[in-house]
Amino acid sequence: MHAERTAADHAHKVLVACPQCHTLVRVAGERLADRPRCARCKAQVLSGQPIELDAAAFATHVERATLPVLVDFWAPWCGPCRMMAPVLDEAAHRWAERLQLGKVNTDVEQQLASRFNIRSIPTLILFDGGREIARQSGAVDLASLTRWLESSLGARAPR
Repeated sequence: MHAERTAADHAHKVLVACPQCHTLVRVAGERLADRPRCARCKAQVLSGQPIELDAAAFATHVERATLPVLVDFWAPWCGPCRMMAPVLDEAAHRWAERLQLGKVNTDVEQQLASRFNIRSIPTLILFDGGREIARQSGAVDLASLTRWLESSLGARAPR
C-alpha cells in the first residue's frame, strides 16, 4: 500500500524552472497553488510574471521542466508585440498555477527564432513536455488568448 501511494505521489510531481536562477524545482501537483519557492535562491517559482528567456533558460524552462510553457516570440520595435505585453502580463498572472509564460526577444535570440520558424511576430507557441502543442501568430486580446489556452490545454485550464 505504501509503495502504491509513493508511486502515485511521484506521478503527480511537477518540475518547474525557477524564474530567477533557472534551477528545476520538484513540486507536488496539488501544492502548485501554495506559492512554492526555489530551494536554491528562495524565489517564488510560480511568480505569475513573464520570464525573459535566452537560449539556456529556454532549454531549462521548455525542454526540461514539465509544467507547460507559453512562449511569446517578440521584438522591442514591434508595435503589436508591445500592445500584447499587458495581455500577456495578465495571462501570466491568471494562469500562474497551470503554466509559465516566457518571452524570447527574436532580435537577440535569432537562433531560437530560426529553430521554430518564426516568420512573424508576435508568435505564441505553447509547449508541453518539451513539445510544441499549439501556435498562434498575431496580437490577440485576453479573451481570445484565454479561449485558445483553454482549448489547447483542456482540463488544465484554470477555474
